[in-house]
Amino acid sequence: MVSGFNALHGIMRTVYNQYDSMVRPLQKWLEERGVNFMLNARVTDVALVHGNEGFTVEPILVEEGSCPKEIVIGDQDRVIVTLGSMTEASSLGSMDSAAMLLERSDGGSWALWGKIAAGHAQFGRPSNFSNHVEQSKWMSFTTTLHDPTFFRLILDLTGNVPGEGGLITFLESSWLASIVLPHQPHFIGQPEDVQVLWGYGLFVDIPGNFVKKPMSACTGREIMAEIIGQLRLEAHASRILDACICIPCMMPFITSQFLPRGKGDRPQVVPEGTKNLAFLGQYCELPDDVVFTVEYSIRSAQTAVYSLLGLERKPPAVYKGQYNPRVLLEAFLALHKIEV
Repeated sequence: MVSGFNALHGIMRTVYNQYDSMVRPLQKWLEERGVNFMLNARVTDVALVHGNEGFTVEPILVEEGSCPKEIVIGDQDRVIVTLGSMTEASSLGSMDSAAMLLERSDGGSWALWGKIAAGHAQFGRPSNFSNHVEQSKWMSFTTTLHDPTFFRLILDLTGNVPGEGGLITFLESSWLASIVLPHQPHFIGQPEDVQVLWGYGLFVDIPGNFVKKPMSACTGREIMAEIIGQLRLEAHASRILDACICIPCMMPFITSQFLPRGKGDRPQVVPEGTKNLAFLGQYCELPDDVVFTVEYSIRSAQTAVYSLLGLERKPPAVYKGQYNPRVLLEAFLALHKIEV
């Protein structure tokens, strides 16, 4: 994909945001087939019972609201646990307030993995991914615009209509900030006179080039002012800022899956010795695959289901384009800006 990466050619994108396009239809499909979703609930532990042939889960401990409950696991039941969370402890700011940096204790995913892994080396080492917030945090922001000026000016600058271009990364930004203008409407039911964009910054503790504050200390208004400065649109700043709502989001663990790791830090999808337990998500071990992708999560889920149910099926193989001479040549030409 390197040759078309400047415009995200080859990357599949949903028409609406991923929640409206993927999660809501999938949830509806599952509910129609009898799947029960427990909302406002937190799994606090997975009790393991050891036997001669391995270990089984029985029961699952849950807090629903403030009430502790147990989910009894029968002989035919299977338990699949999503380990860790890229978005745990995320916090939101506003146009006039900065987002706070929370810790892993403010969520439940890392605590659950910690309990499961205690005394079980085959279940991985969650602290490797959760104890290095300074290395894994960055910030995103979502901006709702009630005036078309910003989108019109971006179209004039880039020539890309919303949804067709790639990320706009500001290489001179001390935050290394980027924005993307998705296809509009971005949300189901979004009014015709409203537009939505998304952006992020990777170096959140460095003062901005135009707003002399770290991104982590900035309000939504200040973040948009920095973006306007990067685009050299100061002449339109008042009109844009008066007609937008920018919500900053601090994400302590958003790139924790990329942290340095060693063998055993991530558990196998189906750990050795398990009878009814499997893991999935970005923090289990899948050979050759790449984290931070939808494919990684899906392939781990397929591996878990096929293994626990004894199905003679395997997930689709990971494409290895690095062994394709044509792909390597196209990437070389693109990276060196050589036109053929």
